[in-house]
Parts: sequence; structure tokens; C-alpha cells
Amino acid sequence: MRLGLRALSGAARGGWRESFPLGGRDVARWFPGHMAKGLRKMQSSLRLVDCLIEVHDARIPLSGRNPLFRETLGLKPHVLVLNKMDLADLRGQQEITRRLEAEGLRNVVFTDCVKDKNIRQIVPLVTELVASSCRYHRAEHLEHCIMVIGVPNVGKSSLINSLRRQHLRKGKATRVGGEPGITRAVMSRIQVCERPPMFLLDTPGVLAPRIESVETGLKLALCGTVLDHLVGEETLADYLLYTLNRHQLFGYVQHYGLSGACDDVARLLERVAVRLGKTRKVKVLTGTGDVNVTQPNYLAAARDFLRTFRLGLLGPVMLDRDTLQS
Repeated sequence: MRLGLRALSGAARGGWRESFPLGGRDVARWFPGHMAKGLRKMQSSLRLVDCLIEVHDARIPLSGRNPLFRETLGLKPHVLVLNKMDLADLRGQQEITRRLEAEGLRNVVFTDCVKDKNIRQIVPLVTELVASSCRYHRAEHLEHCIMVIGVPNVGKSSLINSLRRQHLRKGKATRVGGEPGITRAVMSRIQVCERPPMFLLDTPGVLAPRIESVETGLKLALCGTVLDHLVGEETLADYLLYTLNRHQLFGYVQHYGLSGACDDVARLLERVAVRLGKTRKVKVLTGTGDVNVTQPNYLAAARDFLRTFRLGLLGPVMLDRDTLQS
């Protein structure tokens, strides 16, 4: 999803923004102040659990994970599943793994739960971790009970359904969706494997009570962790355009049939709206009377731009690239 060398050199001369204006944005207004109720329910279920599987988005492998998971649930063996790898630019995968190992995360699996890619690695890894850990009062239980945790909309329910397809040849056991908030409570146990007998607990997404920075909040929002209208679709579209241009990912030019790349989100959304026929007639009062004027629907264009990105139609992206290079 890259333009030719001539277009890239032209883009470089265009002088893309080197930073995104973050001042005045209140992340606390976008995200819930806490999700303590869900976290308390997880803690109360810990005595029934042998291992934790934390699911996160592979496009932000170093950003946005909830630090409270380690503090409150960290006594159990832990596997980090970086899902949606099909949407992520993983050319720096070794560096990602090295950074995570430095944080004490040695059991990391990259997956695509839609196509069941790498899913078969998870059950053997969990079985090995449980066998080598102290199960305390669960030692007499033959089955393994695993809790699936993570921030909203990273694919926790999709992972459970994928494991069932792979090991039980069965369909969906839990709802999935493209927006946060589908799973709202700690559910009953769901079997995903017979040998060994393994059951998973799906849980609601829990965000950190404090997002470390506005840019981290924008990355999380781009990945669909929070409802778009809370941040503002046009703000998200602007941050997405800034990110794509900085990474020299100009797939949006080809996708929308534009004449060239640009760094002005208003101009981009105007072109996208006209291209998609997302316009509306507005009456304007002039000195000679009312005149019907055709205006682009910027909101509809921004929503389509975000949807196209989340479907992977603009190419794979690594939103944590600057963090990896620092």
C-alpha cells in the first residue's frame, strides 16, 4: 500500500507534520475514570483460575496495556497475546519481543483470531505454564481454568471462539463486535479444549484509571478501544492522517482515488466526501435570498476513513513505531 518513489519523494518535499498538537485535550473525558467493578470481579474469581491470558492489539504492543492487571492479578502465570497481527506492521517484531521481555513478559504470542493464525501455540504454552506453577488449592482439579483479560475491543471473545474452532470444531460461544463494550460481565466458564480439559473465562475490557499520555489515548482510540464520538471522529481522522504520512503510508491516496497525498485533514475529508458522494444541500442566506449550497459531510467522511483503516484496507501500520525507535 505504498506509492511509487516519485510520489514518496514528492511527499517528503511536502513537509509532513513532525508532531501532533496535543494541547488542551482532556484524555480523562474520553475514558472512564475507572472500571473498578469489573476488576473486582476478576480478583474475586482468581481462586478459580490457573493462568491469565492477556490480549492486546499488535498495532500498539508497548502502549495502552492496563498496569493494574500486573498489580492485582499478577500472582498467576501470564501469557500476552498480541492479536490483530494482520493489521500490524511487524517488521520490528524482534525488537517488540525484546522490549516486552525486558518488562518481564516472556510468553508472548502474535495472533490473528479471524484467520486462526498462531492460535495452536496457545494451549501447549498454557499447559506448560500451569504444569510448572504452584496451583495451591486447585492441585486436585484435572481441568485448567484460564481467565482472558485485556482492554476493550482487542479480541478477547474472538480468541475464545478461535480456540474453540481449532480444538473443538465448534462455533461461537461468545459475542464479538467491532466496538468496545460487547462483553459486560465475567462470564461462566467456556470450554475450548478437551485434551487437556481447558475452560476460559471471558471478562469485560478494563482500561487503566489514568492514561499515561494524550498520544497513548489517541492510539487506543484509533484501535477502537473507546467509542469514537467521545474523542471526536474528525480529531481521530486527523491523528490517523498525521500517523500515515509520518510513516510514509499513502495507501489512502490509492484507496480513495485521490490526486495526491495531503497533510490537511479538512482538505482530505472534503475530497473523500465528494468521492463517496457524502454531501448535503444546505440553505445559505445571501443578500439576494436563500441559496442551496452543496457541502461535504465531513463527519461521514471521517467515519469512513477510520472504518477503512480498521479493516486494514490502508495497509498494515505500527502505531508504536516512534516508541520502538526511541
